[in-house]
Amino acid sequence: MEIEIATIGGYEEVGRQMTAVRAGDDIVIFDMGLNLSKVLIHDNVETEKMHSLDLIDMGAIPDDRVMSDLEGDVKAIVPTHGHLDHIAAIPKLAHRYDAPIVASPYTIELVRQQIQGESKFQVDNDLVKMEAGGTMPIGDSGNVEMEFVNVTHSIIDAINPVLHTPEGSIVYGLDKRMDHTPVIGDPIDMKRFREIGREGNGVLCYIEDCTNAGRKGRTPSESVARKHVHDTFKSMEDYSGGIVATTFSSHIARVQSLVEYAREIGRQPVLLGRSMEKYSGTAERLDFVDFGGDVGMYGHRKSVDRAFKRIMKEGKGNFLPIVTGHQGEPRAMLTRMGRGETPYELEDGDKVVFSARVIPEPTNEGQRYQSEQLLRMQGARIYDDIHVSGHLREEGHYDMLDALQPQHVIPAHQDLKGFSPYVNLASSQGYKLGRDVHVTENGNTIQLVE
Repeated sequence: MEIEIATIGGYEEVGRQMTAVRAGDDIVIFDMGLNLSKVLIHDNVETEKMHSLDLIDMGAIPDDRVMSDLEGDVKAIVPTHGHLDHIAAIPKLAHRYDAPIVASPYTIELVRQQIQGESKFQVDNDLVKMEAGGTMPIGDSGNVEMEFVNVTHSIIDAINPVLHTPEGSIVYGLDKRMDHTPVIGDPIDMKRFREIGREGNGVLCYIEDCTNAGRKGRTPSESVARKHVHDTFKSMEDYSGGIVATTFSSHIARVQSLVEYAREIGRQPVLLGRSMEKYSGTAERLDFVDFGGDVGMYGHRKSVDRAFKRIMKEGKGNFLPIVTGHQGEPRAMLTRMGRGETPYELEDGDKVVFSARVIPEPTNEGQRYQSEQLLRMQGARIYDDIHVSGHLREEGHYDMLDALQPQHVIPAHQDLKGFSPYVNLASSQGYKLGRDVHVTENGNTIQLVE
């Protein structure tokens, strides 16, 4: 059976992920994402109203024209998790393919919301839920099957899809960290990865998330970040002024920790911002988390301002707003607070807790710097980097290669410079660049079996 892989997006940058695997006449697409940095540099861009070709020209979504080089039919579109760099191009591209979108329950609900917000294209692809551990046939040959393996990441309900073929399995390894003690959900299923590496013809190809491949050691568990949040909040327990926290809106486990420890220090948690309401509200509705009845969620501008007025009236010391804006996004809640555009008044000594890292990209770094300076000018004290990453470091990559023992490896989710640490790591395990380690670019195809 011919096996061919098209590396469509995410092979020259972190963002706009898209990969297609052809097994015989059957094709599966993994991820359709957005490169948010290409959007942020433009003022007031509304992607939901833009044509896909304009977004492709901006470098914001994958250029999927290489799909015409693959001889076969797309049988499924499979986003691995709900981050925008993996799902936000679905409303722009999915309608081109007569195939269902298959994802885990939380991810499929976020995809549904993305599609509902689209105003340029009509997207009628079926939405199919499949749990981690589930399998489904691909095509009618009976020779190709897809499996979802549970992984841990900085968003709940993440999976790594595995395409089982007569030539061996193709494991699409974006995105994950190796978390054995997660705050929400099950640990990464390393037992199943080891089994896949030793079943049948083993793993033909492993496509790997190289975001943190150049960082030594292993990525700490989310439970470590939870303890860090707890320690930070306990240190503020006697402070009677304002405390504000910000994190990734999609990081439900982190939001849960912020909510719980806000209560522990005697403050009522309040979730503020459109994306905070979207991700947390969806997670609670699907029973992934229960924040408790006292947690208010407010997304629209007027309701947010009403919440801020109530906080100022009843006393900042009684509340802990958890807001959007950890990257300094111009329209996010924390940035508006820093500019004095909300009823919430920051004062000397007020605490602002960033439970997130700065995404290492020039646009984000500049916006975050500006946001912090605005907050400091109002007297705020900054608590930085109370966070753990959602991506494997060096030791996690060694563990995955040992578990899967793949015949071929394709580094992804980085730029070309960022691939070099992973190439060195793989070389130390007997792999060789150009033979079985394939560093590629967007728009290329790799024929693994002819």
